[in-house]
Amino acid sequence: MIDIEVPEELATTQIKYNGEAGRAFIDALPGRAAEFLERWDLRPTGPSMYGMASLVLPVERADGTRAALKLQLLDEESEGEPVGLRAWGGDGAVHLLDHDAATNTMLLERLDETRHLSSLDDPREATRILADLLARLTALPAPPGLRTLDSIARRMLAATPDAVRELPDDDRRLLLACASQVRDVVDEPGDRLLHWDLHFDNILAADREPWLAIDPKPLAGDPGFDLMPALDNLYDASDILWRFDLLTDRLGLDRQRAAAWTLGRVLQNSLWSLEDDEFHDNDFQSRQLDIGRLLLDRRVTVRP
Repeated sequence: MIDIEVPEELATTQIKYNGEAGRAFIDALPGRAAEFLERWDLRPTGPSMYGMASLVLPVERADGTRAALKLQLLDEESEGEPVGLRAWGGDGAVHLLDHDAATNTMLLERLDETRHLSSLDDPREATRILADLLARLTALPAPPGLRTLDSIARRMLAATPDAVRELPDDDRRLLLACASQVRDVVDEPGDRLLHWDLHFDNILAADREPWLAIDPKPLAGDPGFDLMPALDNLYDASDILWRFDLLTDRLGLDRQRAAAWTLGRVLQNSLWSLEDDEFHDNDFQSRQLDIGRLLLDRRVTVRP
C-alpha cells in the first residue's frame, strides 16, 4: 500500500465538526486513497494537499494526463460538488474527470495549486477577475436535487430569535435587522447555480484559462447570496462597498436585493459562530458584523 500521510490539521478539523463520522473518514483515508489510485490507474506525483474538509493528491493518469484525486467526507455540503461541476462542464470551473458516488471521491483536472488569485498584487484586479468568473458560474439554472436557498433561509429565520437573545444589544439589533432584510426577499429565493464559497483562494491559475474556480459548495438560489466570500476574503473595510458595487454590476443584480441576500450571509455566518461558541473575540465574526453594518447603513430603509 502507498504510504498516505493524513495531516493532523485535517484530522482535528474533521473530528471537531463531524464527530464520529469525521473520525471514521480520517481512519479510512489511507486505504481509500490506495483504492482509487489502483481503480483509476493513477500515479502519485507529489505530496498531498489538504483543506478543512478534504485531502487532495496530485496524480498522473495512465495516458500521462496530470490530475488531482480529491478525497472527502460524503455529507450534505459535499454531495452537490460533482453535480455543480458537471453542470458547469469546465466553463469557469475545474473539470470533473471521474467520480465515485458512494464515497464522493473525485478525479479533477489539475490546476496550478501554487498560484491562487489571492497572490495578485492588486486586490481590485483580483476582484474583477473573481466577479467575471462568478457571473459565468451563476448564469446557469441549478440542476435538480441541490440544496435550496429557500429552505436554508427559512431555517435561519426560524432560528434567529432564540439564537441572538443573549447577545449584546448592538449585535442583537444588527442580526435582527439582517433577518428583517432576508424576510423581505425570502419568497423569491432564486434558482441559479451558486458556488457558495468563491473567495480568492478558491480560484487557481490554469492552462486552458487564466483562472478557474475550485471547491464549490453548490446551492440553488439568488446570486446575491454568493457575494460574501469576495467581500470577507482579503478584507479591507475601505474597499467593501466598491467590491459590492463591482460584483453587483458584473452579475447584473439589483443592488437592494443583493444587499438583502448578502445580509443573509452575515446572518448565516453569525448563527454558525454562535452555534460553535465562537461569536466573541473572533476576527472572522467581527468582519461579518462590520460588513453587515456597512450594507445596512447604505440601505434606504432599515427596519430594526
